[in-house]
Amino acid sequence: MIAKLSGRLDTCDDNHCIIDVSGVGYLVFCSGRTLSNLGEPGLAVSLLIETHVREDHIHLYGFADAAERDWFKLLLSVQGVGAKVALAILSTLAPGELSQAIVAGDKAMITRSPGVGPKVGTRIVTELKDKVGDLALGPSAVLADGDQPAVAQGPAADAISALVNLGYRPGEAHRAVQTAAAAMGDEVNLQGLIRDSLRQLAS
Repeated sequence: MIAKLSGRLDTCDDNHCIIDVSGVGYLVFCSGRTLSNLGEPGLAVSLLIETHVREDHIHLYGFADAAERDWFKLLLSVQGVGAKVALAILSTLAPGELSQAIVAGDKAMITRSPGVGPKVGTRIVTELKDKVGDLALGPSAVLADGDQPAVAQGPAADAISALVNLGYRPGEAHRAVQTAAAAMGDEVNLQGLIRDSLRQLAS
């Protein structure tokens, strides 16, 4: 099972790239967002890999970071979402944006992705709304109003985990931490996030 590839970028296409690892070229399917960040052919690249083995093929899917990989795997758990659709969603929305859309129940934002109709968009929101707190937001996470950056990934993830351990659902924990972080601004810290989030959840 291949979990990571590091080598030289050989070529890039619309939905995949070829990575040369010691003279062996690996064809890796990626989101448009990841492909656009790989740079020029010949440069050193490294991708996290999800390997899918079927009777008639072996496909490699590449991701720039763990957040994108984990969202890919979670999206595949939704009925009607295959690898192609999952990559299309991740090409349109960064992990943080996808998280925000699901928490807000904004299926219209998700259906901006090619191949995602209203029914699939509704399924994604419904089935994943209580699971987003278990995933990293990713480096490009933003608040729903787009005005301020989301909290740093470390304190946010730790705060959400603490709230979930106290019995709160991941979705409501995620929303409370997000709101608390927006109010704290540059003074974000774990203790304050947990304290202010608990106040919101108790109100």
